Amino acid sequence: MLLANTALGKAIKIMNCKGMKNMKLGSASWGFRETPLEEQLKITNSLGLKYLELGFANGQSDLPLHCTHERLDEVKALFNKYGVYLECGATGNDFTNGNLEDLPKIYNVIDMCSYLGIKYLRIFAGFSHVEEVVGSRWDIMLEGLTKVYEYARDKNVVPVIETHGGVDSFDDGVIHFYSTSSKPEILLKMLEELPSDAKICYDPANLYAVGIKEPDTVYQMIKDKVCYMHIKDFSALPSGRILPSACGESNMDWKKILKGIGNFDGPMLLEYENTEDVKDGLDKCKNYIINTLEELKNE
Repeated sequence: MLLANTALGKAIKIMNCKGMKNMKLGSASWGFRETPLEEQLKITNSLGLKYLELGFANGQSDLPLHCTHERLDEVKALFNKYGVYLECGATGNDFTNGNLEDLPKIYNVIDMCSYLGIKYLRIFAGFSHVEEVVGSRWDIMLEGLTKVYEYARDKNVVPVIETHGGVDSFDDGVIHFYSTSSKPEILLKMLEELPSDAKICYDPANLYAVGIKEPDTVYQMIKDKVCYMHIKDFSALPSGRILPSACGESNMDWKKILKGIGNFDGPMLLEYENTEDVKDGLDKCKNYIINTLEELKNE
């Protein structure tokens, strides 16, 4: 595909002007949780995106645990067929609930990532209310994350902890609340106590959803740890709850966010979370980011 003749090619030219020349645009896995892998790759390719985050044992269309090498070779062949880079993976876990039951799962996913040549694996600290993660639960969380980093180090895989709050679900939407990875001062404390190679997946919409009106300020606090981004949005309901949406459908200041990330050169993955219209949603997100970058260029 000749990028110069696509909207994405236009975006890359704009990024070059804004100091973001190495940004890696792609699609995240969560919105694809009901979409077969080959269709995920077709959609990613058709939108001109270069990267697809591969889901592991976190959604119904994800790769299951304990895949054979033959199956993993098939996955690599599919990525090659559609010209999409296999650099990012994602799985689900929780170390804030007072146990380490998810450790064997993450070890297994790291092994698969290592075989596939995946560099970054998105993980979580957990989803408990931040006030609950104290004493032994704090220590268990740190122990789990530390063991993950120690295990991954020799496998050439980089685990990245997403800035993700806890979530309460209701009939008409969700409410995000502070977790250890979304309350800035607690996130900083966690990073101080984790191994020095701990990394972060920065998701500004998740921070905005818990009540941080200027998530770009959090990026400035942790930018040396950020190697990965999820880009999405939430729309507000009259009830005060929120729904996943395309970028630009909240009052979050995307210009400040895009200015703030400056010369970031890691994966920047569009994460439209609604499964029923994921292709259209990803396209809207891509176009919104492109148009916002165009506006920034002209200011």
